[in-house]
This record gives sequence, structure tokens and C-alpha cells, in this order.
Amino acid sequence: MRLGVSLGLWQDRPADEALLTARAADELGYDEVWVGEMATYDAFALATAIGLSTGRIGVTVGPLAVAVRDPMMIAMGVASVADLIGRPVNVAVGTSSPLVVEGWHGRSRARAATALREAVQALRPLLDGEKSDFSGECLKSRGYHLRLPAPRSELTVAAFGASAVKTAATADRMVLNLITPASAARLVCDLRAACEGTVPRVAAWVTAAVNPGREAIDRMRRGIVGYLAAPGYGEMFTEAGFGDVVEFARTRPHPRELLAAIPEGLLESVALLGDVDAIRERLAAYAEAGVDEVALVPASTDADPGGVATLKALAG
Repeated sequence: MRLGVSLGLWQDRPADEALLTARAADELGYDEVWVGEMATYDAFALATAIGLSTGRIGVTVGPLAVAVRDPMMIAMGVASVADLIGRPVNVAVGTSSPLVVEGWHGRSRARAATALREAVQALRPLLDGEKSDFSGECLKSRGYHLRLPAPRSELTVAAFGASAVKTAATADRMVLNLITPASAARLVCDLRAACEGTVPRVAAWVTAAVNPGREAIDRMRRGIVGYLAAPGYGEMFTEAGFGDVVEFARTRPHPRELLAAIPEGLLESVALLGDVDAIRERLAAYAEAGVDEVALVPASTDADPGGVATLKALAG
């Protein structure tokens, strides 16, 4: 299985640890670093800094929210990073969350599935250097073409629901986040059924901590709180045997109460925890589910800044 690294962008850790994680991933031989976007760095700025401070690792920017960044902005950003760092840069897109799209950016998330499909249609020719000529129901772009060399990036779609999986079937890769191996297997089957030609590769972002202490466990728990009651995710956790926690989450308790109710078993269903052998067994379960690539999201703590020790333990 191909292993990459996704930056955790933990909101309660120093922002510049993202660079520490990326440099360690490069030095340790990981294939790829995913540069997402949350509350700190602009994704393209961070990807440029990473590219200029590393030697060989592949760079994927995103997933970027299609309701926030339009196809022209994405194509220009990717081409800018690729030209400045002097190596290929790929891009991932998704619908993101209501918190980010509607709350932070004040944009509408209505018809998100349509916008995602149209973003993939509009981006492909732009990334290949063609002049834009797209008019959809949600997105439009006419008359722009890159002045920089075309990056000809691979295009990845973040998917979970049926519509996003169908869109991913037209891309180069599908990425899954916070997923059990059983749910990943179903989504891989759905992807294959939706494809008319070559089946895209499948990647999964999976939070990881080797021999984690309490700080790492608590940090990873906090990353799950917002998903427990969400449509689809709640059913996934129920299937994994944690229906009582899902039911509690849907009563909208205080986040502290919900955090305290999350058992380690629930965390283990969607994360890589334990010693190296246990984690390798877990990686094998994802591979058996049809996942081609896992992007490790290393838990950053005071004991393991940037998750570097976890990356060292799992390298190779």
C-alpha cells in the first residue's frame, strides 16, 4: 500500500508544525503530502513553502471547497505552486462542511453536489492549459487560460455520499476521510459500479498515533465530535457498534459531555492506534477494503510535535 501524509492542521497546536510534519514526511520517504486548508495558512501559500523546503515529496493541495474557490482560482493557484516549486502539484476538491462554507465564508452550500460535479468538469481543461468555456447551473468560467505552464494535475474528489462518489468516478482519484474499513469497502464498490472506464485510485485519510498517550487520544477524540450525529457518519458508527453514542450525540449534548462519552473503541474504528504491528494490521484491513493509498494524519502533541515520531515508526 502506498503511504502518504496529510497535514493535521490541528487548531490547538502551533501552526508552523505543519511545515515540521511535511519536512519529516519528505525526509522519511513518504510519497505525498496533502495540504488542506483550515483556519491558519492559505493552502497555496503553505504548499509553496513546503515545496521550497523539501526535496522530493509529491504535493496535493486540498480538498478545496468548491463553493468557496472557483475553478479559475484553483487552476491558477495550482499552476502557481507548481511553477514556484518546480515539481508537479495535484489538486483535490470537495464540498467541505456547513461550518466552513456557510459560517466562515458566508457562502451558500445549496446544490453542493452539483457544484462538485461542475467543478471537476470545469477544472480538467483549465489544468491542461485550455481556455475556459464552461457554463453550468452553479459554476461558470469563460475566456481564461493559464499564462503559466499547465500543471496537468491529477484531480481528486473527496467523497462520502452517493452523488460525490459518482463525481469521483470521473476523476483520477477518490479520497475518503474518517472512514471504517467496512464503509470504505462499500464506497469502493459504489465507485467501481459508477465507472464507465478506468477506475480511479482510492485514498483514505486516517489519523494515526503510535503508542499514543492521553493527549493524543483526546486530540483525536475531539476530531470526531462533529461527525457523530452527521447523516451517513452516524449510521457508519452505529454499524460499527456505537449506536448508543450516536443517539446521545443526536440529543445535542454539550461538546464536553459528548467528548467524554466517546470510547476508545469508537476512535479505533476510524483511526490507527497502538503499536506498529497493530497499525500495520489495520492498514492491511484498509487495503483489503480496496483502498490503494493511506494518507497518515499524525497526531501532534507536546510529546510528539508534528507527529514526527509516529511518521518515523511507520516509515517504509
